[in-house]
Amino acid sequence: MIKKITDAGRRMRAGIAFILSLSLAVSPAASAQGFKPSIDLPGAGAVARNSVGAIMERIEPGISSVTLPVIRSDGPRLDTGRTDGGRPDYIRPITLAQLEDQLRRPEVQASIGKGSIAVLYPNVEAPFRSAFTSIIQGIEERTRLRVRSYPVDPKVDTAELNNTLKHNNTRVVIALGRQGLNATSGLDREITVLAGGVLLLSDAENVAGISLTPDPALLFSRLRALLPDLRRVIVVYDPQKSDWLIRLARDAARSQGLELQAHVATELSKAAQLYPQLFANADNRRDAVWLPHDSTTVEESIILPMVLRESWNSGVPLFSSNVLHVKKGALFAMGPNNVELGRALANSALGVINGDGKRRGLVPLRDLQTAINVRTANHMGLNLSSQHRFDYVYPQP
Repeated sequence: MIKKITDAGRRMRAGIAFILSLSLAVSPAASAQGFKPSIDLPGAGAVARNSVGAIMERIEPGISSVTLPVIRSDGPRLDTGRTDGGRPDYIRPITLAQLEDQLRRPEVQASIGKGSIAVLYPNVEAPFRSAFTSIIQGIEERTRLRVRSYPVDPKVDTAELNNTLKHNNTRVVIALGRQGLNATSGLDREITVLAGGVLLLSDAENVAGISLTPDPALLFSRLRALLPDLRRVIVVYDPQKSDWLIRLARDAARSQGLELQAHVATELSKAAQLYPQLFANADNRRDAVWLPHDSTTVEESIILPMVLRESWNSGVPLFSSNVLHVKKGALFAMGPNNVELGRALANSALGVINGDGKRRGLVPLRDLQTAINVRTANHMGLNLSSQHRFDYVYPQP
């Protein structure tokens, strides 16, 4: 018990010292206005040291509040006049509960030895870069601080990257895209890697994070909302790439009263043979065909045009895990809300920093947006009402 109290006190003191250093530091705005405490306030350094020492002496059992120095916001100069019977007016009381809330902030946790968060993302040009910057925006909004972000090239020097991350006390790396994930291959084991914005990950890769593949449960739920009479989902997949996803899909379909009819195709030629047969035998009132993220069975140059044609001619609804397919004629698709994905990745990273030792594998994406093709919907006699909300509508008005 004594050791626990001592450790807690040591962490408390370290955290307070960090907060004090932030409180007594000059803000960027003030610095830009030429604010120089060493010139304007000859005794500022001594005041700061005395304030820190006084506060540290008060962190004892039974103390319910302490005082922290704050810089006034009514001008670039720090007013040290006394207005309260002797206490400098840049001192304000703070309860220990408020102080504990401050100590939970990620930057404070990093300052007392728990480590920081870094993001690796592919060094690509616009417009592809915007997706990664949106994810980083979500990470920073959730952590409430700017994270260190590193654009990486395919031939990145992993040893140099590892040294840089260690120097910055990095505890967790959020790797975006396949290129970002590949760059983590040479990192120390002490650095936890979370993958995000990556397609076609399988549980065999033993990677934790969030796939760009939409959660089948959410896809099927939206499908049922659009087509209440639907009873069966047909999918063609390659087990080497999508077996983990199909397992999730079977459970999701069962929970929503749907039958999942899954057909295996390990080669493009096999997929090309299967699709015409499946559409020919499907009931356009009760069946729908799902296109997962699977480069074998949803090949873009041959398979996709064929499947779109079969769907249009037969009237069997076609929905996808790829929003780009909606532009080409699929009924609807769901894709990532990048900012929300960033927040979700940040939550996982903060859990690691705060000592959550649970090992989590790859999970499907649940922060989604929906796209609809109204031309296809009209062709299939689907009446879209105001209760159906979509983030993207194609063809665009």
